[in-house]
Amino acid sequence: MSTTEADLRPVAVPREARPPAPGSRTMAELRRERDTLRGLTEAGDPAGVERQHGLGKRTARERLDLLLDEGSFVELGVFRRRRDEGPPTEGRRPHTDGVVTGSGTIEGRRVFVYAQDFTILGGSLGAEHARKIHRVMDLALDSGAPIIGLNDSGGARIQEGVAALDGYGGIFRRHVAASGVVPQISVILGPCAGGAAYSPALADFTFMVRGTARMYLTGPDVIAAVSGERVGHEELGGADVHGTRTGVAAVVHDDEEECLEDVRHLVSLLPDNNLSLPPEVPGAGSARDERRPRLAEIVPAEPNRPYDMRDVVAEVVDDGDFFEVHEGWATNVLCALARVDGAVVGVVGNQPMVLAGVLDSEAAQKAARFVRFCDAFNIPLVTLVDVPGFLPGAAQEHAGVIRHGAKLLYAYCEATVPRVQVVLRKAYGGAYIVMDSRSIGTDLSLAWPSNEIAVMGAEGAVNVVHRRELRAAADPSTRRAELVEDYRRRLMHPYRAPEEGFVDDVIDPADTRAAVAAGLALLRDKRKEQPRRKHGNVPL
Repeated sequence: MSTTEADLRPVAVPREARPPAPGSRTMAELRRERDTLRGLTEAGDPAGVERQHGLGKRTARERLDLLLDEGSFVELGVFRRRRDEGPPTEGRRPHTDGVVTGSGTIEGRRVFVYAQDFTILGGSLGAEHARKIHRVMDLALDSGAPIIGLNDSGGARIQEGVAALDGYGGIFRRHVAASGVVPQISVILGPCAGGAAYSPALADFTFMVRGTARMYLTGPDVIAAVSGERVGHEELGGADVHGTRTGVAAVVHDDEEECLEDVRHLVSLLPDNNLSLPPEVPGAGSARDERRPRLAEIVPAEPNRPYDMRDVVAEVVDDGDFFEVHEGWATNVLCALARVDGAVVGVVGNQPMVLAGVLDSEAAQKAARFVRFCDAFNIPLVTLVDVPGFLPGAAQEHAGVIRHGAKLLYAYCEATVPRVQVVLRKAYGGAYIVMDSRSIGTDLSLAWPSNEIAVMGAEGAVNVVHRRELRAAADPSTRRAELVEDYRRRLMHPYRAPEEGFVDDVIDPADTRAAVAAGLALLRDKRKEQPRRKHGNVPL
């Protein structure tokens, strides 16, 4: 969706407020004029502010006040505006050009920000608007600090033509340049349509607010005109659509205040850049002495009984606190940031509550992107394994599960951060390999006494290996049960993998937190260099 002339609600500084040339005026007069102009610019158009509040949205500056530490914001480009092109732009050259840019702090740490202002020209992106965003993105990259964009825009400013499109291109190019160098966070607080939608898609994390945020390449009107299909804004690109179906939104909230508070929490778990470590909480060290007996109660010994992997994660990490991403999408795998002994870790775990924890196309994509982010920003990985395999079926094969599964395999193989794997119960076939097994480079592999590491489950293996014998048996059911028991005894007992060196230790479930903490401490100074190359060819 792009903004038309009729959509624009300009905020023009009154002629009487525009300072005349300095001439012979005193410094006091110049200062007063400057203060008046800046005050009017920062206050905004009262009618526009009222309309914004009427839509249930805060203004750009109100949002920055919620996001940043009090008094820390330093604005850049407050007096910038589009070029004077005579009558076509008369009265349509508001200062800021519809975006507030600058820098501030979150819990004392530097971040760079931009917040699109829907009260000015519908937040539409023109050349000067884009150049302001380019500048803060360049400064973020040069300074090695995270960049956070608050999106609320009607799209490209049609009146500026290709200059607006060029502005978007410059933003996308900078997203790619900053990828893996500084954390990038997009927050969708209103419309984000057309080409603008690629900006959050390129960010590391995207937040959306229900009811006000919407994101799509082509809006309902265009779809209706082209295909005749009738669809509403929320149904097409609302927060829940991107939080549960497309996977574009990593986090979804009900209101702006809660959303921006969560952005602050996320930043507290991230490093400033790829050359620094995530901030640690002082006073760590106790985890290596802690036992968590509840873990043995949470996870049933029976391999087919479900449980919530979140309960396991809560017992392993500090204070039971973790930041889950993509909570509503590809829910058969869990991805979260947390702390163990005060140090930030990335946790990946199969979720037996959903599809028995199998991997499928979407779960592989979700976990792969998370693993690559953690590796890019020096965040160690803890992988909790309870996986019966990849989801079988023609639908998955046709959806490209081989290619998508290879993304997760590639991500783990490429990762150089400390990696700890814990096998809780099932670990079958290719899914076991993909979930950071010893064969693809995990540094430390631990397992519970309930582990079952094998090519496939006992019943399936017997049906394949002994199918002729079972067909010829006088009592196939009895013979099958005997063969299943023999298979379990010889090939699936909990010490088979440790005996062959594929698992480093079989641990008491109650000692999982202590063992993970000890393993991460052991690997703290790990250094691994990748072969020199331009880049690998990820199976995108």
